Amino acid sequence: MITRVALVIVLILLAAAPAAEAQPTGKIPRIGVIGELSPADPFLAAFQQGLRELGYREGENIVVEYRYANGVSERFSDLAAELLRLKIDVLVVGGATAARAAQAQTKTVPIVFVLPGDPVGSGLVASLAHPGGNATGTSTLIPELSTKHLELLKRAVPRLSRVAVLYNPGTRVTALAVDSTREAARALAVEVHVIPIRKPDELESAFAAARAQRADALMALADPVFGIKLAQLADLAARHHLPAIYVRREFAEVGGLLAYGPSFPDNFHRAATYVDKILKGARPADLPIEQPRKVELVINLKTAKALGLTIPQSLLERADVVVR
Repeated sequence: MITRVALVIVLILLAAAPAAEAQPTGKIPRIGVIGELSPADPFLAAFQQGLRELGYREGENIVVEYRYANGVSERFSDLAAELLRLKIDVLVVGGATAARAAQAQTKTVPIVFVLPGDPVGSGLVASLAHPGGNATGTSTLIPELSTKHLELLKRAVPRLSRVAVLYNPGTRVTALAVDSTREAARALAVEVHVIPIRKPDELESAFAAARAQRADALMALADPVFGIKLAQLADLAARHHLPAIYVRREFAEVGGLLAYGPSFPDNFHRAATYVDKILKGARPADLPIEQPRKVELVINLKTAKALGLTIPQSLLERADVVVR
């Protein structure tokens, strides 16, 4: 004969059994990634390596959905909306333009940005130490770099008096970089000619404009519109006999004269750490923005020789990589 206590225990167990069976076995996190360039984007490999080092295996304990803008910033909004419809847990984006497009789509899904030059000035976060909102990540300090680019050109090209500056007027941070460049130009007694370019197919006409303005050298401010065409950018600089500098080391490796800037792969590698922290419960608002840990100077001596330039030994000694 079942006692009253035993009967109560049985009833509790029976009631609990269906609930136990209904518990989920564990939700696999879903990450959305907007690549500013293409599937061949070398930075994505660094992000994937970062995930692996943290124990994530795509298709096993994490799902990563990739979308690519192919250098067309107007696509960022649609790509962000598409990924958000997939109910992603975190959205990883590149620069400030992509991050703002993502923020316009969601105020709740965490966003990890990787390459904004000035997250505060771009309006992405309240401060570097306390981002607030739903976005955080790493920065590249682009406005400050543009000043350094002009100084490096002046050292490499002593006769420098006119510089053509290519920039995308649709990118807010490059407007800040233009202002920094103009200030530095006044201090160096260099004349700056700003040439707007919004799409990669405008590169040819931009170089023609630089030549028409009798530029002695050229700077291209960091933007996907140039990042997707590094080889063409270097080739056009060579054809127009213009010493040129860009933020990415690959520019000098494919024939540009100078490259100076943070390690983009390192920033993407660190983005995986932000994703990991957020998946474990951290709020983007509480994760400070990290500055570049590594800034590289790359000099292409073959290009210098073709341009008839002798790079000062003091500058060569500062270089992290010299292409001979």
